[in-house]
Amino acid sequence: MDIQLKRGMLDVCVLAAIKDEDSYGYQIIKDMKPYVTISESTLYPILRRLEAGALLTVHSVEHNGRLRKYYHITDAGRARIEEFKEEWKELESIYRFIVKEEVRDEQTGIS
Repeated sequence: MDIQLKRGMLDVCVLAAIKDEDSYGYQIIKDMKPYVTISESTLYPILRRLEAGALLTVHSVEHNGRLRKYYHITDAGRARIEEFKEEWKELESIYRFIVKEEVRDEQTGIS
């Protein structure tokens, strides 16, 4: 998969993971696991990028004597999810076009 496309999709996946409630890094990874595997070394740069872009905010909470960073989606982050949904419709249309061409080629025997 194109790295830029995957990067953009992972950004939105992380936002989706925190859209209903604030969460912390390890929990985000666990929540995403049924859908996409992401490592800590991939997640934390995404979180920093999303914070720099004002798509989420960070606050610290003490947990078992240590500070844990919690991530909160902003209105701009929610808007990004909605933008992605619209972009996805266009990608689906492109995919249907590509598959249609492949089906036509299979039916006519063109390789």
